[in-house]
Amino acid sequence: MLELNPTASAAPSGDLIKDGTEATFMADVVDASQAVPVIVDFWAPWCGPCRQLTPAIEAAVTNAEGAVKLVKVNVDENPQIAQQLRVQSLPTVYAFWKGQPIDAFQGALPPSDIKAFIDKVIEASGGEVGGGLGEALETAETMLEQGAAADAASVFAAVLEEDPQNAAAYGGLARAHLALDQVDEAARVLLAVPDKLSSAPEIEAARAQLELARQAANAGPVAELRAAVEANPDDLQARFDLAQALYAAGDAEAAVAELLDSFRRDREWNDGAAKTQLFTIFEALKPNDPVVLNGRRKLSSMIFA
Repeated sequence: MLELNPTASAAPSGDLIKDGTEATFMADVVDASQAVPVIVDFWAPWCGPCRQLTPAIEAAVTNAEGAVKLVKVNVDENPQIAQQLRVQSLPTVYAFWKGQPIDAFQGALPPSDIKAFIDKVIEASGGEVGGGLGEALETAETMLEQGAAADAASVFAAVLEEDPQNAAAYGGLARAHLALDQVDEAARVLLAVPDKLSSAPEIEAARAQLELARQAANAGPVAELRAAVEANPDDLQARFDLAQALYAAGDAEAAVAELLDSFRRDREWNDGAAKTQLFTIFEALKPNDPVVLNGRRKLSSMIFA
């Protein structure tokens, strides 16, 4: 199971998810629960199950779309609160409504049980259980962009627990594994994608990233390949290899430039390998990425010239 840091995940906008302290507990939990139920997650940095539980709770709370809030309390930094509520093991989760605890559980639960717990709390407060996983996916994407790939993977997996037909969650989970250099795990995720989702843009993008990650494992030294190209500009194999190495080194713009040059010199070389590689890079990047927009425009101008 993934090792996660609950403080590293990116909370949604507003005060839906926040870190609580002894100084803010009254306002964040007791007062706030007069209007909406508040889930309190007691955790500690040394607690392994806590690192597994918190991202799943965050995803479930986010999915509830404001029907419940989450306050995370580090017991090492706020021992008095834990003592007052008789927290004896970690993780411990309490649900507050109208200033009073109305339910609780201990230990790490699977996402389906966490959702059931939160749904029960919402219903007990007279609220309606909401649907939709869009905000949870947005949270996971933010985590991934900020470098919290393990946390993102946990949230994407939690979304799939609720919606096994969610293409964005499959694609996101695969990309999170790639960000963790877990290429084989990313491949297994994509193999598990239902057939009817196989052509979804999110899945195609993840497959393209997987292909590029596999290429990166065998990419040669950029300096040597650049020297080979400079020595013989018409060595299209060296130029193609240089493009792979540049992309593996994180320079997608330079990689695209080399492939465009190769296409300009001989578009049919190696069964159109330069064009195929360009499309793989375009699929892997975001559609509005300047590298994609500029690259597609230049390629089109060559094709239709």
